[in-house]
Amino acid sequence: MSLPIPIRILRRPAVLAAGLVAMCATAICPAAVTPAAAAVPAAAAAPADGSGSGSGKVMMRFETETTFVMYNADEGAGASNDDFVVPVYVLPDDGGPARNVKVVVDASGLAGVARAGRGSGGNCTGEGPVFTCVYGDLQNGDGESNPPFTLHGVDGVEPGAAGTVTYTATADNANPITGTTRMTVGGPTLASPGQEPGVSGLAPGKPANVTPRFADNTRFPATKGVAVQVGVSDGMALAPRHSNCFYAGPAAASAWCTFPTKAAAGAAYRTSAPLVYSVTEPEQLTGEVTYTWSSAPHRPAGHTVRGTGAPLALVRTADEDFGDSQGRIGVTTTVQVDYRPVAATVRGRVGDTVTVRLGVRDLGPGRPLDSEELGRFEVVPPEGTTVTSVPFRFEDTAGQWACARPERPGGAFVCEIGHDGFYEVRHEGGTTTIGFRVRIDRQVPGARGTIRTYNPFDRTPGNDIATIPLEASPAPAYRSALRPAVLLPSVLAAVAVAAAVVLYRRRRARSGA
Repeated sequence: MSLPIPIRILRRPAVLAAGLVAMCATAICPAAVTPAAAAVPAAAAAPADGSGSGSGKVMMRFETETTFVMYNADEGAGASNDDFVVPVYVLPDDGGPARNVKVVVDASGLAGVARAGRGSGGNCTGEGPVFTCVYGDLQNGDGESNPPFTLHGVDGVEPGAAGTVTYTATADNANPITGTTRMTVGGPTLASPGQEPGVSGLAPGKPANVTPRFADNTRFPATKGVAVQVGVSDGMALAPRHSNCFYAGPAAASAWCTFPTKAAAGAAYRTSAPLVYSVTEPEQLTGEVTYTWSSAPHRPAGHTVRGTGAPLALVRTADEDFGDSQGRIGVTTTVQVDYRPVAATVRGRVGDTVTVRLGVRDLGPGRPLDSEELGRFEVVPPEGTTVTSVPFRFEDTAGQWACARPERPGGAFVCEIGHDGFYEVRHEGGTTTIGFRVRIDRQVPGARGTIRTYNPFDRTPGNDIATIPLEASPAPAYRSALRPAVLLPSVLAAVAVAAAVVLYRRRRARSGA
């Protein structure tokens, strides 16, 4: 999805304008640690005629980036980037909303280093190099937003090649403002190993290590140094231990570390020491650690806590042909989700169809986050019975089989708790049961079915199986008389008697005549 060009309308212009100027001068601009997003904020252009309260005009300002890395040099003509946006802030006073706002972006300064083509937004037009984005009247807030163009790479460019994009915002009741952004070609793409061996059996609170690695498999060296951003999933945190790393808070889920090393083309590296992370939530079952390397070091927003320990360095390793943009390490904790089956007795007379509620009781303490992790239970009905349906409702529909039926008689019904059939009866962290419609076909003394529970985090197998007893009474007399095995011979006998009577009467009638 394309990033927007936000346009905002803010009140109290004198106070807010001062605040925005101060913010622009001191803030660390947000940018992902990828070459395409590294940037810093540009100074805002202000109207020169003193437009403000009582003038009938509103004030506009840019909050754009002064530099923007378009693509990595090794990507060449295959590069494509539509992340560049031109945020415009509108400070209305007595003049009311900004009317008929337009932004014209001129990309002619990119000749030879990039090609600007049609963007993905519906309110921006132009084939290049000039694009016009029309927003109409902007009322108290966000307005329209779309990227003005899509940037495409050019073959043969070197890292550091650059051009300038200029842009102008106008409105019927505001002075025009202009701004510029220096667009550069980044250094080499730094590859990561992708999915690495996972960590299992990590207890909450216990530290674990990750040692990020990368390879420069291009022909370009990383002359401006490199950086790595390490992130952990919810319920985990990184320890702020290295002075060349900045963390997003004291119990951070993200760290950004920079290295002055000029990584050589065709070489591979790892950090000299690991970064330390831990699981902080006592109910956490799984997590993930990821890291991404960049040859355009720029600290992302929010990373304000500097580590206090010894700095990390880079260590040269054997060449690696990594082919992924990230390193990823899956984590499984020692926390379990203990399931216990909920069983019931099949009780009734022969010929009855009864409802038996079967399912699982979640004893925790962990809580699965994904429906696929909720597990299942399997039911083998007692001998002498037949499951006729497992009815369910989901939203506005109803169905007869919430569980998968066995392929052959005597097999198990498999009930996936995360499936739609259990949506209205599912109680995560509690008891989940559903009604099995069971017909009692015959009496089988001592017959017992089974129910077995399963989920990938249940480490207490001793309570996973329970029995489903059958208590069948004889069918009532009227029902027995109506059984085919009894009823058919009786009917045949009655027919035979009736036929004999008719034959006898006919013979009597003939002899009397």
